[in-house]
Amino acid sequence: MVTKRENSISGTETPLAPGSTAESVDDDDNPFRPPKDLRAEDESDKRNSGISFSIKGMAGRTDSSAPHRPAPLAAPRTRKEIVVRKRLKPKPKLTGDFATSDSVYYRKTGNESVVGSGTYGKVYKAVHVYTGDKVALKKIRMEGERDGFPVTAIREIKLLQSLNHTNVVKLQEVMVERNDCFMIFEYLSHDLTGLLNHPSFALTEGHKKDLAKQLFEGLDYLHKRGVLHRDIKAANILVSRNGELKLADFGLARFYNKNAKLKQDYTNRVITIWYRSPELLLGETQYGPAVDIWSAACVLVEIFTKHAIFPGDGGEINQLDKIYNVLGTPSRTNWPGIVDLAWYELLRPAHKVASTFAEKYQERVSPAAFDLLSAMFVFDPDTRPTASDVLEHPYFTTEEPKAKQVVELKDLEGDWHEFESKALRKEKEREARRKDKESMEKRKLEGPMGDERELKRVKTGDAQA
Repeated sequence: MVTKRENSISGTETPLAPGSTAESVDDDDNPFRPPKDLRAEDESDKRNSGISFSIKGMAGRTDSSAPHRPAPLAAPRTRKEIVVRKRLKPKPKLTGDFATSDSVYYRKTGNESVVGSGTYGKVYKAVHVYTGDKVALKKIRMEGERDGFPVTAIREIKLLQSLNHTNVVKLQEVMVERNDCFMIFEYLSHDLTGLLNHPSFALTEGHKKDLAKQLFEGLDYLHKRGVLHRDIKAANILVSRNGELKLADFGLARFYNKNAKLKQDYTNRVITIWYRSPELLLGETQYGPAVDIWSAACVLVEIFTKHAIFPGDGGEINQLDKIYNVLGTPSRTNWPGIVDLAWYELLRPAHKVASTFAEKYQERVSPAAFDLLSAMFVFDPDTRPTASDVLEHPYFTTEEPKAKQVVELKDLEGDWHEFESKALRKEKEREARRKDKESMEKRKLEGPMGDERELKRVKTGDAQA
């Protein structure tokens, strides 16, 4: 059978070869088609199946000439939100000294704003110029630092940032200003030294108990957090105007592993020497919270009596003598580990001294308070009570009077710190020396005249006789 196809150029019909169709002839004449021997085997099946694979996604469509139209997209969901735009508050206008302040924390010039001074630097009282809040600026001492920022300050900042307790001073921020670095603390109006040396204000027994309780609550928190303060003394204990006590000055504080079987080695050149425990004075370097308990016991005596219990001259030998003169000489019976201390042989006492602690303090404090002090002033650090044990003592739990917060401090005029106390004491000493000098000069001037008057009186008496 011979079929025909139409010639698109001439318009005439051309006879087809037998067994061929118009589609096969078109494929053979297509210059873009590969030769028959290189075509896929199933290509003819694909062509005869009526499915076009020339356009992606057009499978199943019989009309390949129809354009592809994507399905209409659903309208996106929308919701109405009310945006409240707050107007920025205008920057407050500063007046007076605040307007001329170079810092956001205003402080008086010179030493008028100094509330503390030591080897670490100085502490200044300052006021935030915008909020009016009082703060304490602790200037970090940078002189002599060859390695940049002091590692001791870094350790103190890191440690304070990990603490959060009512009886621990709060570090608010760290400020760098004109190449000086300051630690910004909350400001408290008094410290324990200044308060105890106040010329007119006196603490009641309830006040003393409340301050002591807050002291040991702060210590209990630190020791449970694995922190040794290592500088507990009256000057480092701050008191607010509402009677809230806070531990401060963590420059010597360290973390310690409270669960370790063997204690870590530390330096024994810590804690102000009047408050330093005997094991540290004898060279112990492996110690724990017991050193803070000894220092707190010394502070407790000051709260009760307003006097330091072991006021030495600054040397280890003299300090040990002060302790032995009050508590007696330690022995292997009450302190088995004393012979293992590094400086025991070097600082061994020449003769034994009996304890005079009961004679000096039993009548000056309550019975429960004396029992508590006796428990804390033991030579063996392993037998000293913990801060938790102290808080469970009958002095705090059962003995009257009950603890009473020192709210009367809000009516106390002025701020009282150790710095002011020292200045006041020095002023009194200068005044006393000035009066002594004036009286001596007055006696020198009146001396010859007084002798002449005495001689005339004697002669008159003899003449009358």
